[in-house]
Amino acid sequence: MKKEMLTLDAFEEATEVVQKVTSETKLVYSEYFSARFGNKVYFKPENMQYTGAYKLRGAYYKMSLLSEEERAKGVITASAGNHAQGVAYAAKAFGAKATIVMPTTTPLIKVNRTKGYGAEVILHGDVYDEACAKAYELADEKGYTFVHPFDDLTVATGQGTIAMEIVKELPLVDYILVPIGGGGLATGVSTLAKLLNPKIKVIGVEPSGAACMKASFEAGKVVTLPGVNTIADGTAVKTPGSKLFPYLKENLDDIITVDDADLVVAFLDMVENHKMVVENSGLLTVAALKQLNVKDKRIVSILSGGNMDVITMSSVVQQGLILRDRIFTVSVLLPDKPGELSRVSGIIAGVNGNVIKLEHNQFVSINRNAAVELRITLEAFGTEHKNQIIDALEKEGYKPKLVHTNI
Repeated sequence: MKKEMLTLDAFEEATEVVQKVTSETKLVYSEYFSARFGNKVYFKPENMQYTGAYKLRGAYYKMSLLSEEERAKGVITASAGNHAQGVAYAAKAFGAKATIVMPTTTPLIKVNRTKGYGAEVILHGDVYDEACAKAYELADEKGYTFVHPFDDLTVATGQGTIAMEIVKELPLVDYILVPIGGGGLATGVSTLAKLLNPKIKVIGVEPSGAACMKASFEAGKVVTLPGVNTIADGTAVKTPGSKLFPYLKENLDDIITVDDADLVVAFLDMVENHKMVVENSGLLTVAALKQLNVKDKRIVSILSGGNMDVITMSSVVQQGLILRDRIFTVSVLLPDKPGELSRVSGIIAGVNGNVIKLEHNQFVSINRNAAVELRITLEAFGTEHKNQIIDALEKEGYKPKLVHTNI
């Protein structure tokens, strides 16, 4: 007899099972975000899991319920990220063969990590949908068990073990914020949270450029977006899980959408205030805090993962500094004569501005003696300091113009 999923018994069993392979991700209280938003804010740091994300929970629980025969034949999935590593690790733990189909565009570091857990990696297609189609084809051909990244009730039950840990550690939690891609994590967390305490509010958070669940809620049925466009690649899903949708309709209290710019700033906040690297999808619940409009509540934001390559990381940090007015570029016109550059530098130094880069353009005007352009990229402490630097230049007769920062 097949075991029924998303029940209290199943969640209790899954919690015991996943403890064999998961790290203990105790809640982290955030003084910074608590003070900023007038609530008691905690983080559930699933970015600290061994594979760098929560996905191991669902994959391992799924593997635990397969028969010896199914494990002997092997499992297969399609993924370009966290699910691939979760399935590979879970399969290795059970001594089963895992085949992972990844798009050809998958970064090499993710391919190598997945191979490092003992999985066979097949690169196919330019996008996830093409890789997924290939995985289903191989499952039929070879008799592999397909482990879906989200639209699987067993996998969702495994992901929901996060809620068991949250409520055990913080019994009086008022709000749980959970990222949504396809809906597996949100289904498990919201269903179990409501079973344990119907008063807990569970809020799903999606990137604005891939809000497939919000669109489906508004339509009253699962819908497919024409396209997605977001830096939160782990939640860039066009169609949410159809098996999960009824549970989400019943148990999610609301859905918040977050713009990419807010994720960039959230990354900077987490690095500076908590010394934690959280991937863009994991930052959704951090960026959503300012939209809650509640006070004096106990709020847990689930940080779903921390797998981010260093090139992406450096780009996000750079953009975060620009958005926070800590790096900016101004253009000033000055006569092409000795001492002018030194004068401008002195003005900036006088208000503690730090010059990062200078670009001198002598061909902005026909009359070089009258004006050459100097573009100055500066580091500041924030918006107020940036304005002080601009004011200082204006007081000395220059007319600084803000230009697009490209560092």
